[in-house]
Amino acid sequence: MPVKYVCQVCGYVYDDGKEKAPFDSLPGSWTCPLCRAPKKEFRPEASAPASAIPAPAAPLPVREDAKLSPGQLAALCSNLARGCEKQYRGEEAGLFRQLAEWFASAEPPAEDASVAALAESLRSDAEAYPNLRASADAAGDRGAARICVWGEKVTRMLASLLSRYELEGEAMLEGQEIWVCTACGFVWIGRTPPEACPVCKVPAWKFEKAEGGVSA
Repeated sequence: MPVKYVCQVCGYVYDDGKEKAPFDSLPGSWTCPLCRAPKKEFRPEASAPASAIPAPAAPLPVREDAKLSPGQLAALCSNLARGCEKQYRGEEAGLFRQLAEWFASAEPPAEDASVAALAESLRSDAEAYPNLRASADAAGDRGAARICVWGEKVTRMLASLLSRYELEGEAMLEGQEIWVCTACGFVWIGRTPPEACPVCKVPAWKFEKAEGGVSA
């Protein structure tokens, strides 16, 4: 019986019954035609969802001593600014952007920005999402639950880009630009952004080009 394989980043379905070659025969270098995630990010349709770690039965307790770093506060305010933009609250969005910039300027430089450190950070983030999703579901917060879904997908995508960079080095970026979806954070490497975000489906104009320049 033909098997369907689902990309855990964007949801693209590879149907053995309709494609020219069975999924298992594809080379290891094959990537998702929609979001370019590597073959290893595909799972049989009937298998467990992207978060293979079972979600806890109850939400995580809130730590009274929990504190956010300036960088985390910058990310929070940046996301709140985007949320305000979606609600056409321009003044509030501008204020949150100012807060994000202030917190970002207060964040000390990373002590270790190596590829290994980034990979470990992404691994830690991926492991946290099932618990976060359980807390959002328990609270009935559909918006937070959606953020968890998008966040886990984007985290997987970033991990795949990092793995690709380890293999290809700077050649991966030659003649290309880096585009970031302003809605969900999906990162796309190419001369132009995709027609629609593979994760959250917003149109190309929602992508911003990362400044700093990687073009050859």
